Amino acid sequence: MTAMVKAEGVHKSFGAAHILKGIDLEVAPREVFCLIGPSGSGKSTFLRCINHLEQINAGRLYVDGDLVGYRQKGDKLYELKDSEVALQRRDIGMVFQRFNLFPHMTALENVIEAPIQVKGETRAVARARAERLLDRVGLSDKAGNYPSQLSGGQQQRVAIARALAMEPKLMLFDEPTSALDPELVGDVLDVMRGLAEEGMTMIVVTHEMGFAREVGDALVFMDDGVVVESGHPRDVLTNPQHDRTKSFLSKVL
Repeated sequence: MTAMVKAEGVHKSFGAAHILKGIDLEVAPREVFCLIGPSGSGKSTFLRCINHLEQINAGRLYVDGDLVGYRQKGDKLYELKDSEVALQRRDIGMVFQRFNLFPHMTALENVIEAPIQVKGETRAVARARAERLLDRVGLSDKAGNYPSQLSGGQQQRVAIARALAMEPKLMLFDEPTSALDPELVGDVLDVMRGLAEEGMTMIVVTHEMGFAREVGDALVFMDDGVVVESGHPRDVLTNPQHDRTKSFLSKVL
């Protein structure tokens, strides 16, 4: 079976700052893969590399068997054109810490925008799917509301619906609950749990250890740009093997 995501020796630097220092990992189809670690450990940067929002400096990244951002001929890599990268991104949904909704569009308009503009769908088809998705995230009664009229948790659920509207095969979540008030976190995690139950492949950068333990199939602890420890979430969280993992978990659990 082809891995949904495969990283081989991935390096990323910003100037003199070496952020990712040789990441190797695999995410299986239908897997919920959780990334944990301290701020600045490279988790979010790695997520952004998966859909080529950041270019890697060395190594290889594959999504569903396809090299991300590049074409290989012989042993040389050639960067893909912007239009080719955009085609790859269509299959990868991303939900950020900040909701990044278009403020001048209603919830429904936010969800139908990309399928119409990027995929060329008719408004009727895009609208029917958007209504289903807003219902699925518990916001069918908010379709006509603008982002400013929604709570943070509601905006984040619209952002999830918007990512799903492109019918991606992979969903990336970059600390999707970290900007939310604590009482709003549960609604967003419930939506993510539902996606996991439906078999969506997900990579989740999170500080929600309960979610990682209950919903995750695999967990990686990153620190200082490297994978320190990996395994089943329950094993890593209850019986970490590495001193650095133990130190981190003692502060967050």
